[in-house]
Amino acid sequence: MLKFENEQRTLHIGSVDVGGQPGELPTCLIGTIFYEGHKIVKDAESGAFGREKAEGLIVKQEELSERTGNPHMVDVIGLTSKAILRYIDFVAGVTDAPILVDSPFADVSISGVKYAAETGLLDRIIYNSITYHIKDEEIKALRDVGIKSAVILAYNPRNVWPRGRIELLQGCSSERGLLKIAEEAGIKNILVDTAVLDVPSIGLAAEAVYLVKKQLALPSGASPSNAVLEWRRAKELGVHAKNVCVASAIVAMQHAGADFILYGPIGKADVVFPAVAMTDAVIAYAARLHGVAPKTEKHPLYKIF
Repeated sequence: MLKFENEQRTLHIGSVDVGGQPGELPTCLIGTIFYEGHKIVKDAESGAFGREKAEGLIVKQEELSERTGNPHMVDVIGLTSKAILRYIDFVAGVTDAPILVDSPFADVSISGVKYAAETGLLDRIIYNSITYHIKDEEIKALRDVGIKSAVILAYNPRNVWPRGRIELLQGCSSERGLLKIAEEAGIKNILVDTAVLDVPSIGLAAEAVYLVKKQLALPSGASPSNAVLEWRRAKELGVHAKNVCVASAIVAMQHAGADFILYGPIGKADVVFPAVAMTDAVIAYAARLHGVAPKTEKHPLYKIF
């Protein structure tokens, strides 16, 4: 099992602690809601959705979090400012968990963050995400609103290999890296997403998780599930193949040192939480050989056996 030589950073965001040495804290699991194609969304423009079904999904994730000891967050995706404000308001009323504000459009994400600031929610809001194509106006908007937590998506189109992700984060003499940009935006709590593009790239993202922890000591993770769910030929392997492979992909990330997982559709919580909890318990038990012990009594090692 892994133990990193450098002291690992631990973040406290809302009610959740994330980071540290493998075996210290359970993996944080982040389910996505209101994504494109989500059946509970009735109108993506206005943000109309099935409230009862949405609440049921969030409560189910929360219940599994309580049973396993794995902390949870909710990734909220909106296509318009009107929609994302409705979504944030709803989710914040259902759970006390941190909320990731997410959109394909930066102006929509910024409007969501501003709304969170106006309504007193900013301490549990995470901007998802700072990327290589971020604009100066987006950096300024983040700084002005005062948000302190963000995901950095470490996808480097110039070098897709694991070390390319580190180069993107650190920058070079001619170009500032995403860590510097996050600093300029006023971000204090950084979660590094090492960017999964497709199923074969899961191994590269896992190696990048390890490098981020080893070289930068920052909380790191990824989102391998969507690549598996989009893998068309998986169904040829059997009716349960996709769910089994989703769990397997996430476990691979855990063994590389991942602190958090964006596990895709929130409806997959019942597939993901048991597998992650068992793996966390196994890692924590072995970590004792390296002098590492769980930092919380709610660790899966103490809850699931």
